[in-house]
Amino acid sequence: MTTTAPEVVPDGRFTVRLTNFEGPFDLLLQLIGKHKLDVTEIALSQVTDEFIAHLRALGDELDLDQASEFLVVAATLLDLKAARLLPAADVEDEDDLELLEARDLLFARLLQYRAYKQAAQFLREREAVAARRFPREAALEPRFAELLPEVLLGVSPEQFAALAAQALTPKPPPTVSVSHLHAPAVSLTEQLVLVRARLAEAGTASFRGLSRDCAHTLEVVARFLALLELYRQQLVTFDQAVPLGELHVRWTGPQLVDGRLPGLDDDADERVEEYA
Repeated sequence: MTTTAPEVVPDGRFTVRLTNFEGPFDLLLQLIGKHKLDVTEIALSQVTDEFIAHLRALGDELDLDQASEFLVVAATLLDLKAARLLPAADVEDEDDLELLEARDLLFARLLQYRAYKQAAQFLREREAVAARRFPREAALEPRFAELLPEVLLGVSPEQFAALAAQALTPKPPPTVSVSHLHAPAVSLTEQLVLVRARLAEAGTASFRGLSRDCAHTLEVVARFLALLELYRQQLVTFDQAVPLGELHVRWTGPQLVDGRLPGLDDDADERVEEYA
């Protein structure tokens, strides 16, 4: 195939001159996209040479956007031509399927390029039409510009005063209900003092006997925790013959002297609070 020097048309469009086609480059793409022209019959090397000559002919008026578009489309056509030149056979494996998908993708890219070109042309035409329109800039007449709506009050002065008083009245601070909370009904410190005094006086006792006078379950739990604190202080020992059997407690601390326990840690009552 022979080619001649490209002709620079007035609008700067790229025109292709081949043995089997002569016309704008966009028309060539349309014919290929509509399957009216086989891409394998197009000498892409000659098209590329003509485009380079076209850019040189433009000189200082080189359009970089047009050059970038041509590179994308030319690469697409090259891939499409390579795919079309491969032998057509039945789809036997995934590679053949990927090849068919690649061909469809190439056609889709050409159609997308054409759609963008049409959209750009439409916007260009709309911009040209809008550029010939000028909005009417006219100010309002003074008698209309200074016209204000009549103020109609729907409330009385007394109602205004009530609204102002309501807005200026401080709102009460938010409160959180504590009705669902309850103060501890049993003091662990008091139960510790009670159990310690009873054991120091009696020497031995069963847990059942120590908790016999408890009014509710919380007192039973508090007295058991008191025994654990006394055991930690090495003031009592436990004896239980069988699991879950009767628990016997024996006092091993100092004996009472004038109703007091000499040598007992004064901070023992405070340490029991860790069970709370």
